[in-house]
Amino acid sequence: MTAAPSHDVIIAGAGIAGSTLALALKQGGLAPLLIDPQPFAVQLEPTFDGRSSAISFASFRAWDAIGVGDDLRAHVQRIEQILVTDGHSAGAAAPGPSPFFLRFDASEIADRVNSEPLGYMIENRRIRAGLSRAVEAAGIEVLAPARIASADFEAAGGAQVRLDAGRDVSAPLVVGAEGRGSPLRTLGGIETIGWGYGQSGVVATVKLEKPHGGVAHEHFLPSGPFAILPLSDNRASLVWTEKTLAADALRGARPDVVLSLLKRRFGAFLGDIEVVSPVFVYPLSLQLAERLTANRLAVLGDAAHAIHPIAGQGLNLGLKDAAALSQVLVDAARLGEDIGSAMVLERYAAWRRFDNASVAAAMEVFTRLFSNDIAPLRLARGLGMAVVNRIGPARRFFMQEAGGAVGDLPRLLRGEAL
Repeated sequence: MTAAPSHDVIIAGAGIAGSTLALALKQGGLAPLLIDPQPFAVQLEPTFDGRSSAISFASFRAWDAIGVGDDLRAHVQRIEQILVTDGHSAGAAAPGPSPFFLRFDASEIADRVNSEPLGYMIENRRIRAGLSRAVEAAGIEVLAPARIASADFEAAGGAQVRLDAGRDVSAPLVVGAEGRGSPLRTLGGIETIGWGYGQSGVVATVKLEKPHGGVAHEHFLPSGPFAILPLSDNRASLVWTEKTLAADALRGARPDVVLSLLKRRFGAFLGDIEVVSPVFVYPLSLQLAERLTANRLAVLGDAAHAIHPIAGQGLNLGLKDAAALSQVLVDAARLGEDIGSAMVLERYAAWRRFDNASVAAAMEVFTRLFSNDIAPLRLARGLGMAVVNRIGPARRFFMQEAGGAVGDLPRLLRGEAL
């Protein structure tokens, strides 16, 4: 391959994390190129991704800083409270509630976070649509559909990649943001560690009879975690965990069967429900990249860390990656450094490796602790929730940590433009 450098950064994966990175780099004066095997139009279809995401207030600050927040805000639902319960019924609001519960309330930390909520719920397709509009408005080049067939990370002056159509493109740095199956990560020689949980996440959107009040419910039931996450227009995203075989059986189940199952899981405290989306099933596993960087290569988002969705931190970790990497690269470029050099990339890796590993480890412990019905463990975790619920400083720390406001934050997560 002999192509001359054509861009500053080649980003493989035009999903949420990749597009956020591209917009941040463009704001900082760099020229990114987005490559994705799916056309943007396909990513915006309701059947492409049925998930909704809990976005921390720090992550939303980053979207505000790169100019996409106002577009997305039209579709968000503020999370004002989070109610965590452990028992055999649908939470503290249901008849016969468990005495073990934990309640987080945004009003407790309002004075510390400028009255921001605990987070924002928004459908992934809405996020993708807002980011795609921003990418187009910013004039960022997108090659889609296109796949990277091969890569040369030892080329003089940068990395060169060849697309499946035969076109060559090059840049000082290539970023893998294509998800847990990242081809670039493999081409760059970065190994992964991880394992499956033998579980799948089942996702559906429902219309509620009674107002949800901006309350997110996380119930730990004998069959696994079950979340009721508030959406706009008095809807909710339901996310529950099932054994893989049981979850797979729901893919083609009749709507009345799905509704009956949901009602048994859901309880009656929010009134009647109506399923208003297809049922989506996603296998659950843990996967961590052994390194975040290699020669002329960085990975972020699910390409770097794919974790259990039990606490809704996966996408937020990817957005933190994008905020940190964009700041490192923009600052290096302003100093005249080679943005793809090992020295520059190590700044990104050093910034993100501990946070990524510690959150993944915490989610692993959390998953193992709460994905069972062993009586002594149920008692221990219930008592633990009850104790934390009575300690105000502990609750407030957890709320700020979940909101992404703790630690050495990149400028974007503080709401500052690059």
